[in-house]
Amino acid sequence: MNQQIFIHYNYTGKLENRQNGKITGGGVTLDAKTIVFLIICCFIILENLIVLVAIWKNHKFHNRMYFFIANLALCDLLAGVAYIVNLLMSGEKTLHLSPVLWFVREGSMFVALGASTFSLLAIAIERHLTMIKMRPYDASKNYRVFLLIGTCWLIAISLGALPILGWNCLDNLPDCSTVLPLYTKKYVAFCIIIFMALLLAMSVLYIRIYMLVRTSSRKVTKHSNSEHSMTLLRTVIIVVGVFIACWTPIFVLLLIDVACEHRCCTILYKADYFIALAVLNSAMNPVIYTLASREMRRAFFSLVCGCLIKGKVSSSGEPNKPSNLEHSRSTAGAQQEHSP
Repeated sequence: MNQQIFIHYNYTGKLENRQNGKITGGGVTLDAKTIVFLIICCFIILENLIVLVAIWKNHKFHNRMYFFIANLALCDLLAGVAYIVNLLMSGEKTLHLSPVLWFVREGSMFVALGASTFSLLAIAIERHLTMIKMRPYDASKNYRVFLLIGTCWLIAISLGALPILGWNCLDNLPDCSTVLPLYTKKYVAFCIIIFMALLLAMSVLYIRIYMLVRTSSRKVTKHSNSEHSMTLLRTVIIVVGVFIACWTPIFVLLLIDVACEHRCCTILYKADYFIALAVLNSAMNPVIYTLASREMRRAFFSLVCGCLIKGKVSSSGEPNKPSNLEHSRSTAGAQQEHSP
């Protein structure tokens, strides 16, 4: 047992609020809540993996917007993987981690979720720039895509690495977060400010996009409530609404964590549900950004159906037999070859 980890968890009261009724199997201790979270994470990994494969296999999706969607799917897939690792290394195993491993465990979650959130902002920026310029796709300007994607990952990795680089509370117990016992409350407050700024920026950009589409629709159709603008408005509401619904609870919880006195707020010991809700946003992103496209929807379902058909054929154990039509064609071809 690592005494430094034990001291922080004991000081914040997390050791006293652990739940009983856990199931032990294969050296891993799990409870019903953890099993449900693991199933959700597996679903997140699967659907985002399908999105990545669908984009990679279809060359018509090799353009700027789909590059951003592929990066978002990669971020969400890694978020699912990081949360699985986090779950399997939690509980009793937490007390046996070194501080460095603890920072890596939590930091990987921050990096994956942060990269996903920054990718959402990058998509909003790209859509806004496209609406302003109103130019067709130019493959020679893909540098903007990779610049934005690289910036997303650079900021996310930098943000997640700050605690392991020294911005922590290892030498200052009263300043420790209850939700994340080795993180200083100042760092938690800093992350809240960053993510709230991202939410504000995305909201402003999507409102601007909607206003631009609405203005162009008025010029063309002379009707403010055109079908195109209303469709975009629904998309904007879904995008921002889902983000707010998934992330606001954890923002509020972390604000309570920053403001709350030592062991005064029992809701902080239920943080797993709030974190899981934020991770759930990684399951909603493929639905919003991928399945909303008719072409992407077709590619998505054709890939899934193709995998299911191949699975049934392989499970039957029978080799593919040529049909009667194919047999007749081959016979006719052979007769023609031997005829004078």
